[in-house]
Amino acid sequence: MNFKRLLPIVISVFLSLNISAQQNVSSGVLRAGIAKTEITPQIPVKLYGYASRKTYSEGVHDPLLARAVVFENNGKKVVLVSTDIGSYGREAFQVFRKSIMEKFNLKESELFLSAIHSHSSPILSLDPEHGDPNNIKYTKELQTMLTKLIEEAMNNLQPVKTGTGKGYSPVGSNRREMRADGSITLGRNPYGPTDKEVLVMKITGTDGTPAGAIFDYATHATSLGARNMLISGDVLGISAQFVEKILGENVVSPVFAGASGNIDPWYRVLPEFNYEPGWIPEPVLLGTLLGEEVVTVFRKIDNLTPGGEINTAFETLELNRKKRDPEDPRYSAELENSTIPVNITAAKIGDKAAFIGFNVEMLTEIGMAIKEGSPFENTFIITHCNGSSGYLPPAELYKEGGYEITTTNFEIGSAEKVIKKAVRMLHDL
Repeated sequence: MNFKRLLPIVISVFLSLNISAQQNVSSGVLRAGIAKTEITPQIPVKLYGYASRKTYSEGVHDPLLARAVVFENNGKKVVLVSTDIGSYGREAFQVFRKSIMEKFNLKESELFLSAIHSHSSPILSLDPEHGDPNNIKYTKELQTMLTKLIEEAMNNLQPVKTGTGKGYSPVGSNRREMRADGSITLGRNPYGPTDKEVLVMKITGTDGTPAGAIFDYATHATSLGARNMLISGDVLGISAQFVEKILGENVVSPVFAGASGNIDPWYRVLPEFNYEPGWIPEPVLLGTLLGEEVVTVFRKIDNLTPGGEINTAFETLELNRKKRDPEDPRYSAELENSTIPVNITAAKIGDKAAFIGFNVEMLTEIGMAIKEGSPFENTFIITHCNGSSGYLPPAELYKEGGYEITTTNFEIGSAEKVIKKAVRMLHDL
């Protein structure tokens, strides 16, 4: 289960590209616009992530937020949108993306519409036949809110300086726990592969005034389980709120979920926030711990540059569907010979930082292999980005089984194809 088993794939891609490292000269002026808005539902909604939850939410622990950063240089743009929701799914994503791209005249490669995968946020739906009326109402409102958010960020464009840095956090833990009989269950596996990197991009005005703290970390936002009925951004949402509180009201901190298909918070699927006297509720504890590392890294970033060439790319891989036994409840004769789309969105800002988004729940070994093969000093892996196609595990785990393997619709070997394509796209940038 070591991600280094995937490195031959990365190395072969690198050699086939025959690319020699070189520094590109940035041209033009890099501008950025940043905005934030609250997206907490004003009515009770059905919550995302656990099928056993059938009733409406019963209150709000912490607000849900959406944050947008728009970069522009010489007419090229990158729009990064972070939202404290579970997933856009395929249905809502298609509608949201179409309207955003048309309104702002964006290419597919210029939009990163992503979710932090909080399991204490609303289910998005626009389906009048199967969706809950309250959730449909909320989804329509969210579409309007996001349009206004991106417009505000566009209107805030101004010359900026940027820099990147990295830290490390123990908040996430591998969740593929092995039982005595050798089977894999969802639990805590502290010795399993885990990407501890906390990647941070610092954005300031030309005078050095802080404006943005983009960060990326690989964990599910599932410190709260199915019995929790309070709306919350969970670990990742709370961490971003903490960063903004410490750095000041003028700093916006978009957060993104890294390759975390098999990574849960150290304390996972708890029934509620524990308000026992003297006890710090675990989602708050973990969110604060992660947030403190983000702030620490942010404050150490002092090598800021004013320029930065922008380049973007977008590709969709159509990968084969896993064959299922007709007795499997997930079997569908209609889908048996179909393919599954994997959207890959890549962008570079300058020569040291790249963002690459995937519409899958990518297991952490895959993200680590892509980082290893990337030519950039810091590569922000963003999952739950531009759609949803489910779990993507590396080939070596199929023989072990477990939840991620049982639920994935991808045939064995799909992850390795995604690694090859992603690394190639990063080099082509």
